Amino acid sequence: MLRKFLVAGAALALAGCASVPQSPVQQAAPAVNPARIDATLKNFTDAGKLAGASALVTVDGKEVYSGAFGYSDREAKKPMARDTIVQIYSMTKPITGVALMKLWEEGKFRLDDPVAKYIPELANVKVLQGLDAKGKPILVAPVRQMTIRDVTRHTAGLTYCGGDIRPEMAQFCADKPMKPEYTLDEFARRLGQIPLEYQPGEQWKYSFGVDVQALLVQRISGMPFDQYLKKTVLDPLGMKDTGFYVPPEKQNRLMAVYDVGTDGTLTRENDADALSFPTKRWPLTPGGYGLSSTLDDYSRFARMLLGEGALDGVRILQPSTVRLMSTSVLDPAVTDRIWLPSKGQVGFGIDFAVRIAPPKAADESSGAVGEFFWDGRNYTLFWVDPKNKLTAVFFTQYVPFGRVPAHKAFRDAVYEGFDPSAVAPKP
Repeated sequence: MLRKFLVAGAALALAGCASVPQSPVQQAAPAVNPARIDATLKNFTDAGKLAGASALVTVDGKEVYSGAFGYSDREAKKPMARDTIVQIYSMTKPITGVALMKLWEEGKFRLDDPVAKYIPELANVKVLQGLDAKGKPILVAPVRQMTIRDVTRHTAGLTYCGGDIRPEMAQFCADKPMKPEYTLDEFARRLGQIPLEYQPGEQWKYSFGVDVQALLVQRISGMPFDQYLKKTVLDPLGMKDTGFYVPPEKQNRLMAVYDVGTDGTLTRENDADALSFPTKRWPLTPGGYGLSSTLDDYSRFARMLLGEGALDGVRILQPSTVRLMSTSVLDPAVTDRIWLPSKGQVGFGIDFAVRIAPPKAADESSGAVGEFFWDGRNYTLFWVDPKNKLTAVFFTQYVPFGRVPAHKAFRDAVYEGFDPSAVAPKP
């Protein structure tokens, strides 16, 4: 009898504990205010600052916001929609990084392997030290070889042959190594003839490093990069509208691209130029740009990362790999980081910027410590916030990057009801 009494008492105690509600602190979820986000995006499109804008936000795997405003084609009055396809440019980079790290998980390479082990075209690259008295380049041997780890964090010393190159590099970039008509192999051959801007590990320098990653995937896997990406990342995640080529039956969903003048006037770019990459099958399948996608597709990618490599029962990466990618690995001694500090209090992991401190100034975008993110040339943006179990994707299509400050406005609207430490101080 005593034993029965004790067992019954224990059962009642357990039942009582189970029925006690969690404290408000445990139950409380960050409050996303859809009306505030709606107003923010609508203000940009109603004022004509953006032709169209859309966004998708999830918290703890559940959609808490979706909205689309303005036009994907302003001239044809075609509304921006949830399934509008946009060119994501550098938001291709994190997807490339995931593909590369799948091979790393399989033991196919080590992060500290020399890149030249797999891409011998880069074995004899020199470093541009400067110019001599006659204006001729001084080329020296690298103090060490660039590694795969270097190309994942932009510390390889490689260039991007863009507007932020050192002036003395211009002569080497007159004929850019990457064009749509080149294959990745031809790109590597041409890149191997261009010196490094800096010694490997010396500076953070945005570069062709992720395109090198794409060729690493191709060489190590033995499969064309785009096919490997489709087979191991895009198809398993159900990213059915994401790829380097948008087929004719989907091209009417592509958003036009607009130039924003210094006076704020929007001018549509010529479609033949602005939409040429996604509407033709090119030999080039770059790792640093080139994919087009939809809100839902990219949100699935972001939610996979939030799920530490898994989504809807499909595992893409191991949790430890996602944590490695989303942890800043920049040496504090690497103080030269060109425009990276403009992204906020951030470091850099593997193909992601990583927030390492809360916003400290009113002009800094809202965000939580530990979030990781990246954006794209045409002003697309995504981030993953593990602290708040949040993912966000923002789409528009305009250049030049940053002329209309919609990223900050969108972030501020998303974090309005969150922990104050995630929000920049008021001016």
